[in-house]
Amino acid sequence: MLEFEDVQAARERVSETSRRTPLSYTYTFSSMTGADVHLKQEMLQRTGAFKIRGATNRIATLAEEQLTNGVVTASAGNHAQAVALAATRMGVDAKVVMPEDAPIQKIKATRAYGAAVVLDGVDYDEAVERAREIERVEGRYYLHAFDDWEVMAGQGTIGLEIVETLPEVETVVVPIGGGGLISGMATALKGYDPSIRVVGVQAEGASSAAPSLEKGERVELDGVDTIADGIATRSVGEKPFQVIGERVDEVVTVSDAEIAVAIVTLLEREKTLVEGAGAVPLAALLEGRFDYEADETIALTLCGGNIDMNMLSTIIIRGLAETGRYLRVRTVLPDRPGALDSLVEIISREEANIYAIRHDRTSRDVSVDAAEVEIDLETRGHDHVEALIDALEAGGYEITVLA
Repeated sequence: MLEFEDVQAARERVSETSRRTPLSYTYTFSSMTGADVHLKQEMLQRTGAFKIRGATNRIATLAEEQLTNGVVTASAGNHAQAVALAATRMGVDAKVVMPEDAPIQKIKATRAYGAAVVLDGVDYDEAVERAREIERVEGRYYLHAFDDWEVMAGQGTIGLEIVETLPEVETVVVPIGGGGLISGMATALKGYDPSIRVVGVQAEGASSAAPSLEKGERVELDGVDTIADGIATRSVGEKPFQVIGERVDEVVTVSDAEIAVAIVTLLEREKTLVEGAGAVPLAALLEGRFDYEADETIALTLCGGNIDMNMLSTIIIRGLAETGRYLRVRTVLPDRPGALDSLVEIISREEANIYAIRHDRTSRDVSVDAAEVEIDLETRGHDHVEALIDALEAGGYEITVLA
């Protein structure tokens, strides 16, 4: 079992490679929730995520003969970059297997940090199978992303930084993928003060921890489907599962829509960019997935910021739509002069702002004397959206909401 002393020992090993990231008070989310909310900004960590801590600690504790042929690992992106940088700094050859649809910028960054990249598999678990094959064939040391005591100890140094900066902390909220981060952090936090509550958060599309705890044994999902690619694993690790069962107080889940809203809210209100995995603690807080007292001191672990830019644009639109600030509708107009003007007049009267209009007279879905129109709109909230749709329908338009 991982112990508090293991995390303390890891601190010195990782100190020269990892940064001590800020833990900042947030007036915005404190006022929104009534709690005393602080953000642990691991998206400012080297490689853009917390993983450099665990990778560094694991490599630093390996014997020289274990490193003769280098290391190999599998990762959706953040652990890949961490292993690449840690290995390069220690003069160790590294090879990383990433899923075929891993974000492009994570692939490029991993190569830039000095590792050879192999793309294989539809998800993390299939990438692991290929990495294990390379381990056998090339004699490399397999460096697990989370199911490893020393990796967990390295990640736990985040917990030490939290309690040193904010000793009065009462609840710490941590993302869960494979479980290495929360296991290390829970060990550090409970070792410092057993009364600190540790809340884990998973994405609904990759939620194996809660059913595993309920069943009393690890549950493996058939597949994963979430925008939070950094925590998109089919199951928690064997070793982390032991720690989670003993030291994590509660595990909750959030939807992709809620994650998108959290990403957009952090970007807009805190000027802070995080990836999906980094946003799940805030999503859980804003959606009330766990109970807390007024003025309770809560630290949210924003574990990473390596978000794909193509994905970000989609997430922003999704987040705005979920909060009633973006609306896309479709309707059919008679194909005659002035028909579009009448539609736009209603939109203008309801004070919605038009982003774009697509006017299609050739669509096979409408009659030859009609035109299909899609309009992207900026709106001011759910009440405004409802009033706008009511006004359009009262004007005789049949409206289909697309987003």
